[in-house]
Amino acid sequence: MTVPRPRGLAADADWFGTSAEALPNDADDGVLLGRIWDPSVDGPSPVTVRGGEVIDISHRFATVRDICELPDPAATVAGLDGPRVGGFEDILANTGAVTRDRTRPWLLAPVDLQALKAAGVTFAVSMIERVIEERARGDLALAADIRRRMLADIGDDLHSLTPGSAEAEGLKNLLVAEGIWSQYLEVGIGPDAEIFTKGQILSAVGTAVPVGVLAASTWNNPEPEVTLIIQSSGRIVGATLGNDVNLRDVEGRSALLLPLAKDNNASCALGPMIRLFDERFGLDRVRELEVSLKVRGVDGFQLEAVSEMTRMSRDPEALVRQLIGPHHQYPDGAALMLGTMFAPIQDRDRPGEGFTHKVDDVVRISCPALGTLVNRVRYAEECAPWQFGVRDLMGNLVKRGLL
Repeated sequence: MTVPRPRGLAADADWFGTSAEALPNDADDGVLLGRIWDPSVDGPSPVTVRGGEVIDISHRFATVRDICELPDPAATVAGLDGPRVGGFEDILANTGAVTRDRTRPWLLAPVDLQALKAAGVTFAVSMIERVIEERARGDLALAADIRRRMLADIGDDLHSLTPGSAEAEGLKNLLVAEGIWSQYLEVGIGPDAEIFTKGQILSAVGTAVPVGVLAASTWNNPEPEVTLIIQSSGRIVGATLGNDVNLRDVEGRSALLLPLAKDNNASCALGPMIRLFDERFGLDRVRELEVSLKVRGVDGFQLEAVSEMTRMSRDPEALVRQLIGPHHQYPDGAALMLGTMFAPIQDRDRPGEGFTHKVDDVVRISCPALGTLVNRVRYAEECAPWQFGVRDLMGNLVKRGLL
């Protein structure tokens, strides 16, 4: 779990931001749930944050999954006490340190046994970009020409169209007749959502650590998303931020390569903390959130964008119903990324070639109600390998007397 030394940035740069940025702007009014790696027990522990202090609650609940399966997770966590691990600011700093002090705790992704799932093509803008990817087959220059012609034909203001409706079916018939129908338009406005496995259980990374893209990819981007935390019953109990890193050139060559485009070492980032649903924060707030993205490169490149949840084509609750129910069960619950309207076309190197990541890009995904998830881009092959799996977790919890 060693963090690779960053290249191109000052060794002492606090690129991962401050604790005030990482936590919700009303953190004292919210119930926060996360995980740390605790060197004293050589394993992960569920924690909560109160007044800037990190509180270990593993003596009551061995996993985040166990907490999220409770009838009222927020009320339970709000009433729990436990040993103070340290200040959130200090633990965040140790997480992002170039040379981490491995005798002190650091942050992990805030989920553990939940399935890592993602929904795609849930915003009109990203839907159109997926069609462009498919038609350009990874050719950046060709994509620019297709984008211009396609937007002239159908526009990009489709967010008010209800997928699967009679109006959506009418648009589908029109596009088929014009020869521009696509499998991406099918999942964008058809009855069935695109929901896929983003990563394996326990493979997600948290904030202040590298996020990975394959070295062979020449066209890729971050995907800033709200991520729902869902019980095995299908009930939504919280939310966090996510980066659904995507290799656009790979997916553009064939949709059947989606697993290669989406599921790579360190390609799923979540955090910093789960905000549990309570009377102050629930699904109605999630539906109105705005998620901002900032990318800063060592080459001086800067990119900023915003995803507005109100522009989603599919309601979050409808996506959850497609994920879990009589047709499919998740006994340990799931974390579901809701998709993004962010599809970068801003040129970075040469005109018409759009945006792609470079090593050491710093990606900040922010939302006042959820905090800020920050990651530095590295090649997936160079990110810390995922080595702590379910068997390791169970063995550690047994050794600690928590199971």
